[in-house]
Amino acid sequence: MLKPEMIKKLNEQVTAEMYASNLYLQMSAWCEDQGLSGAAAFFRQHVPEELAHRDKIIDYLIECDAPVTVGAVDAPPTEFKSLVEVINKAFEHELKVTAMIHDLAEMALDSKDFNTFNMLQFFIAEQREEEVLFRGILDQVKLIAFKGETGEAMYLINQFLQRSAQAHPH
Repeated sequence: MLKPEMIKKLNEQVTAEMYASNLYLQMSAWCEDQGLSGAAAFFRQHVPEELAHRDKIIDYLIECDAPVTVGAVDAPPTEFKSLVEVINKAFEHELKVTAMIHDLAEMALDSKDFNTFNMLQFFIAEQREEEVLFRGILDQVKLIAFKGETGEAMYLINQFLQRSAQAHPH
């Protein structure tokens, strides 16, 4: 049986995963508006992945006979200065989610809730992959000295994100 504080935190993570889905959808839409179809495809493919994460936590709560409480989801930002800002914001968001998952794992271990800790191993590995992915994109941004301006560097990053979307379908 899950403790009330763990149920509360897992439900908060459900809402956080829904926010992440909306954030990536908004980022994708912004990229489309800028004519960056490769970047748009990259961010759009993260939308169902975040919803799958939401569902995995909901399914776990249901398996544990714990109540599911879907919270209100804040609207993500709609305006960005550049593609570099979008990429940086996505990376920052992934770091925030990693911290949330680590807090859940720590809580599970501290309370000897090994079933929850076991379930969270999936998310710990997933967050490592996301951090590696976005750090790699930021490395490419630095490599070509892309600051967000239109031109060849933007074209190259857009193409890089398109290839990444095609190579790593989620």
